[in-house]
Amino acid sequence: MTRFVVVPQWQGSPAARAMLLVDGAEAIAGDLPRAATARVEVPAEAGEALETGIRRFSALSRVADALTAELAVSDEPALIIGGDCGVAVPAIAQASARHPDLAVVWFDAHGDLNTPATSPSGAFAGMALRAVHESGPVPGSGAVIADRLVLVGARDLDPGEAVHLAESDIRSVAADAIGDGAAVAAAVAATGADAVYIHVDLDVLDPAELTGVTQPTPFGLTLRELTAAIAAVRRTLPLVGASIAGFAPASPAAAVDDLGTILRVVGALA
Repeated sequence: MTRFVVVPQWQGSPAARAMLLVDGAEAIAGDLPRAATARVEVPAEAGEALETGIRRFSALSRVADALTAELAVSDEPALIIGGDCGVAVPAIAQASARHPDLAVVWFDAHGDLNTPATSPSGAFAGMALRAVHESGPVPGSGAVIADRLVLVGARDLDPGEAVHLAESDIRSVAADAIGDGAAVAAAVAATGADAVYIHVDLDVLDPAELTGVTQPTPFGLTLRELTAAIAAVRRTLPLVGASIAGFAPASPAAAVDDLGTILRVVGALA
């Protein structure tokens, strides 16, 4: 993939420091080739729930529509640079429209499997993977069936998320089972899909690897494990879209410290 779309969305995050996601997206964008990079305008205002149970829904909906329009400009696969994990939902829907038998690999320390009824925060980022396979008010929801989803590296699930993961057809690979990526590749192959979309929330990495995330969670992946898993998935199926989310550096200096690691992930996907 040589096309990049920067979407500095923060409205889906539950974190008190959510606005730092804007700085993170811009920091990554600064190291991308300008000629191959597009931007989606994100409203400055928080937005309103509009009786959906999703905080800041009106802003999230506007961004989803704008991202969908940007992706429709070209058939070339794009790497989306967020922002929070909600940016992946319309991007996955766009990829699924072009590849109906799409699989999704979702690297994340968290399940992102809540609903408005179960979410402790009402933040859409914590519902994003649920929205990928269940219809909801955010544009792009319900695009991929559960048995073509693979959740990788999750180790901090809310009770409702754990129940849903156990009862649904979503496949999962634990952080301590990544190794050389063979287990992830096998899970992807088992979906029967013919193409794959990869989403990476950077908090899937262990905090020793990268500090600039809003919810650091111990016992995560090493950078080597993450890039090896991405490579293994790409050897299994053609990659037709991807996204990176969750970079929230505390300062410009901290951003510089983490960018080397993030650009390795960008390179593995692009």
